[in-house]
Amino acid sequence: MSRKITRALISVYYKDNLEPIIHSLAKNKVEFVSTGGTQEFIEKLGYKVIPVEQLTGYPSIFGGRVKTLHPAVFGGILYRREDAGDLKQANEYKIAPIDLVIVDLYPFEETVAKGGNEDEIVEKIDIGGISLIRGAAKNFNDVLIVSSRNQYTELLELLERNHAATELADRKRFAAKAFDVTSHYDSAIFNYFNQEQQLPSFKSSFQNGQLLRYGENPHQKGVYYGELESLFQKLNGKELSYNNLVDVDAAVNLVKEFEGEAAFVIIKHTNACGVATGSSVKEAYLKAFQADTISAFGGVLITNQPIDLAAAEEINKLFFEILIAPDYDVNALQLLRSKKNRMILRQKKALTATKQFKSLLNGVIEQDVDFKTDAKGDLKTVTKVEPTTSEVKALLFASKVCKHTKSNTIILAVDGQMLSSGVGQTSRVDALRQAIDKAAAFGFDLKGAVMASDAFFPFPDCVEIANKQGVRAVIQPGGSIKDQESIDFCDQHGMAMVFTGVRHFKH
Repeated sequence: MSRKITRALISVYYKDNLEPIIHSLAKNKVEFVSTGGTQEFIEKLGYKVIPVEQLTGYPSIFGGRVKTLHPAVFGGILYRREDAGDLKQANEYKIAPIDLVIVDLYPFEETVAKGGNEDEIVEKIDIGGISLIRGAAKNFNDVLIVSSRNQYTELLELLERNHAATELADRKRFAAKAFDVTSHYDSAIFNYFNQEQQLPSFKSSFQNGQLLRYGENPHQKGVYYGELESLFQKLNGKELSYNNLVDVDAAVNLVKEFEGEAAFVIIKHTNACGVATGSSVKEAYLKAFQADTISAFGGVLITNQPIDLAAAEEINKLFFEILIAPDYDVNALQLLRSKKNRMILRQKKALTATKQFKSLLNGVIEQDVDFKTDAKGDLKTVTKVEPTTSEVKALLFASKVCKHTKSNTIILAVDGQMLSSGVGQTSRVDALRQAIDKAAAFGFDLKGAVMASDAFFPFPDCVEIANKQGVRAVIQPGGSIKDQESIDFCDQHGMAMVFTGVRHFKH
């Protein structure tokens, strides 16, 4: 069902790339209806405009809050062109058809992001614009709605190709985009108000979707919603897969714990198989790689410092999937690009999300991001022996890694280096035994090492086993009814143990 555009209502906040559309419409003898700044813009291009105020018989009132909310405008958009009753009323009330609506919305999200005060933010809640968009989208049988400047290129191509005529499929596609715009806009407004009101309602909206090769497995469909380009610049390799994205998220969150020092993290299936700090990226990488030279194969690598040639020469020896850094020296990047499928990313900014959510049981659960990083001031020594300065550094290091590892987990470490980990086990004892076995497999002596646990020890068995391996200090949240049994064992064997009071489960 083809519809020729005879009259267009245009009222936009952003005028970027609007000019060629105006010229194309004028070339096809389309009449313009507009108001305010958009009217001036069109008139400066040399075209006649019917002011909205002329259609409605009312000026823009209440500081611009009411301009288009009138039957002369909405009637021209909403009346059905093939309905006899609608046609009769349109003729009776002298309502002319509006076949194209180009409207965008006040920049509500941008105003919130810039830290505007409440009055400024509230004034950026669009009323007329969103009503026009919804009305035109509802009547997609007769009207084309363009609801964002991001759609201008597609609109111009359509106008030029069809000489300002539209087909039903075009109008329906643009209608779907319009409801995407309005639902996203309303979600942003609700979430702003709900920061204070805390209504038990979940709304989250992401407009940019990227189809992935597949999901977690090849038989599953996968899509990423978000703006990955704002976080990373891809410097080499193929597109990230579903599993790549999950691992990259784990890597970025873990390395963030080590601000102010050169750190290197190697991730495999969201768990760290190597973490270290050092005086250089090269040193940190080599120490991280030592912890598990097998699991590092095909892993996701990340550092919080620019990668120089010395580091690149060592990293280049390993087969890896992804490498992430804030920057790369020119010669380092040239070397790392020698394998075309390697995904090399430059991280442009930090993560900003404050909430986490996931779907389950036909619903969604949401929680705050775990921003708590155990610090020296959080430690409460519960044993007779105090940890040494070096042990305190090692304990805090191990705690940072433990926080980002699947529960049940145990981390064995020294200052600045994870020696081994036990991850995702059904018992804490199993996690510790796994960590001990891994440390032995890669040649680490655990005498003088420290142990971190993501949750309390329900029994003293973990400290008993750790003591036999030479572990001298332990960090855990505490909170078990049998804490004293673990404390007593440590006291009897000269071990230091600190409580943090904070659990870091990760599922």
